[in-house]
Order: sequence, then structure tokens, then C-alpha cells
Amino acid sequence: MDEKGILTPVILAGGSGTRLWPLSRKSYPKQFLRLIDPEWSMLQLTLKRLDNLDIPMTSPIIICNEEHRFIVAEQLRQIGIEKASILLEPVGKNTAPAITLAALQAQALYLEKNPALLVLASDHHIVDIPQFHRSILSALTVVQQGMLVVFGVTPYCAHTGYGYIKLGQMLEDRKAYQLAHFVEKPDLATSKDYLESQSYLWNSGMFLFGANSFLNEVKKYQPEILASCKQSFMQCQADLDFIRINPEAFKDCPEDSIDYAVMEHTTIGAVVRLEAGWNDLGSWESLWESSIKDEQQNVVFGDVLIEQGQNNYVHASSRLVTVLGVDDLIVVETKDAILVANKTESQLMKKIVEDLTRYQRTELSIHREVIRPWGKYDSIDVGERYQVKRITVNPKSKLSLQLHHHRAEHWIVVKGTAKVTRGDEKYFISENESTYIPIGTIHSLENPGSIPLELIEIQSGAYLGEDDIVRLKDDYGRVL
Repeated sequence: MDEKGILTPVILAGGSGTRLWPLSRKSYPKQFLRLIDPEWSMLQLTLKRLDNLDIPMTSPIIICNEEHRFIVAEQLRQIGIEKASILLEPVGKNTAPAITLAALQAQALYLEKNPALLVLASDHHIVDIPQFHRSILSALTVVQQGMLVVFGVTPYCAHTGYGYIKLGQMLEDRKAYQLAHFVEKPDLATSKDYLESQSYLWNSGMFLFGANSFLNEVKKYQPEILASCKQSFMQCQADLDFIRINPEAFKDCPEDSIDYAVMEHTTIGAVVRLEAGWNDLGSWESLWESSIKDEQQNVVFGDVLIEQGQNNYVHASSRLVTVLGVDDLIVVETKDAILVANKTESQLMKKIVEDLTRYQRTELSIHREVIRPWGKYDSIDVGERYQVKRITVNPKSKLSLQLHHHRAEHWIVVKGTAKVTRGDEKYFISENESTYIPIGTIHSLENPGSIPLELIEIQSGAYLGEDDIVRLKDDYGRVL
């Protein structure tokens, strides 16, 4: 790294976020939701809080899974980031392989500059941005000495939901400590001992280190991870705005976190304190803690009325929600599910997730409203042999050329103009006009206009699953 240094943000965006169900789901997890800010998602806030950081910075590297790639690309576009490297993991292997892939990408792009990698989770909340920047700059001076830095948060309570970091000796420049060791989430008695000792910090899961220094440590302590990542990275393929990591080479990569794979072993680890109002939003209670409250300490989103209630978190997505005479509750309403929970027991969400998994409930994975690269659809009614969807197609966007073996479709335009391909025909339909797509007919739908196209789709047939789509041509690189 040169004397001034150059920073490459590395954003880990591959989590499923099921602890915040029913808002967060596998197909649209919490990092893509507007949980804190009404305008920006957690991923967008993660990147925007790097604005005005006084250090040269490259375009970010985002690591996500294939299912979320178009969500990531669209949210980056919304905040003016168009040259990011979006790495698509074929399968989640925890943070050590993900960060190794990002380091290899940084080397490939900026080898002569040996960038410092600022590794951030995409779903954390930080209140004091200037202090966050000061911590990064302090950590950078340590990194320039060849060390690997983890940011530790000073605990204010005996929390059993976080991992901890044991502090070693203070370094000579007094900006950091030696890293002694990591501790997995402790029980309550142990966490109380840690709090009283003042020798332990919460593990924020954020890191800063030189790309070369990190890869050297991976080579030393986890050669199998490095070999697998190198092979899969060398065989990657560019696809639109994305970099597809080779699945065959990556499938046998060992699965491990950066904490245990590298930081537990390294002799050049350091800890920098982060006292900037950090919260990982890992539960409904932590989300309540980080949100703006009214005079009764209630957090309210959407169309909500609360009478004689305190310390509640109430989120209404699609209808009026009223709460009367209750305290310390989590009430979350979506179009297809409702959660009512004791706020202090929100860590038990994993039990609900286990039940939803056991019963194979689709509500765990997808919302009623589903995002697609061309727009979105909302399944507003489902019955035997029929389904009704409200479809929105973005301006200048187009659905794949496709056919269905088991269903016919009726389209009724309610806003905008649609360009329809049906067999050998091509024609336009406008507001209050409709068309019919018979079973087995090759078809496509396009919005040639400059405003969103909205239509009602009525499907009818023996089978209405989303896997009854045979794509013949697709503008977004999806499987044909």
C-alpha cells in the first residue's frame, strides 16, 4: 500500500436475515429493506456512510448470492454506484472464503496499489458517522504497519447475542490493541464477567487490512481455502454487471468464518475500538433499540394506531394495525403473515423459523410481492386452477420470451402501454385493453414507455407454479 493508502470497501451481502421474519425473507432479506431510513435500504446506508471519508477510495466489491444479484445492482444504481464488482457466490461458505474472493478481485483490479480492504456487513446500523470515520482512519495507520484490524465495540450491557474479543496489550501508537482471542456468544454469567472486566469488546464483524497481508495469512493458516478460491476465481465468468464464481471449483472449499479461519491464528491481529452507536440489527429488540421512538417509546412504521401502550415495535406494511393497552410487544404485519412477539424474547425467532422450515411454508422464503429484474408482481388471489397477479414492468424493460405447458394467461392493462409478443404476432395494448395467451404459446411482454406498466394477469390451468416457465430468450442472463 502506498504512503497515502487507498481503500476498497468490501460489502458482505449474502445473509438470509430470517431473524427479522416476516419482513426479512430468504428471497428479500433485511440488507435490502428500509428498516432504519424511509428512503434507503441497509445496503445503501452501508455504502452511503462512507461518503466524505477523507481517503482515496475505489469502487466497492459486493459479495452476494445469485438470487439477489438484480436487487443489489438496482440498489447500487439508485445511489449512483455503477462500477461496483458484484461477486456471485455459488453457495455460501461463510465469511473467510467470501473475503478471500474479494481480496483476489481487489488484487486483480488494483495490484500495484495493494488496497486496504474495509470489510463491512451490509445490515449493520451506525449512528455516529464522523466517529465511524475517525475509527477507520485510526485503523488505517495500524494497517499500514502490516497488521489485520478487527473493530471492537465497547459493550454497555451483558449481551448474549454477540461474540466477544479479548484485548491484548495496547500498541505503541495507542490507537489499537493486540488481538488476544475471539470468544463465541457466551452465556449470561460469562457475559457479565466480560462486562465487568473491561477487557472484552463486542465483535462487530468489521475488518480492515491490506489485501496482500490478508491473503498471506490465509495462505499460512488456510491453504485449502486459498487454493479453492484461487481456482474458482481464475475460472470466473463475467455476466452483465456480475462476476460468477465457478461453482465446480468452489463447491469443495472449506466453510469457515474469518474469525476462526484467520484472526484466531494470526500473530499480526489488532483491535480498534468503535464507539459510534453500532448495532447489528440481529433481532427485533435490537431494531427497536436503534429506531426513532415516540414519547411512549413506541416505534411505529406504516398505518398504525397505539393507545395506552409503551415500548412496542409495530410495523404495518399493507393495512391498518391497532394496538391497545399492551407493552413490550413486537407486532409486524405483511401482506401474507403477522408476527406478535414479546420484545424481550425476540431472540427465540429461530424457533419460528425452524417451524416454518419443517412445515415447508413458502412464507419463509418469499413475500407475496416478488421483485424481478424487470419489475415486480404481487399474487393478490390464488384458488383452485387460477391465480391473479398485479404485475409492474419498469420503463424500457422486458420479460423473457417464454411459454407455459400447464397454464393460460389473460393480461389486462391498467396503466401504460404494453408491447406483446404472441407467437408470430407483435402488437400493442393500452389502458383498459386486454389480451389472451393460450397454453403452450410462445410469448413476451415489454414496456416501451417511460412510465411503469401495470397490468392484471389472470392465470388458469392445472398447474400454476413458477417453475412452469420455459425461457427461450432472456435479457438478464437467467437460466433458459
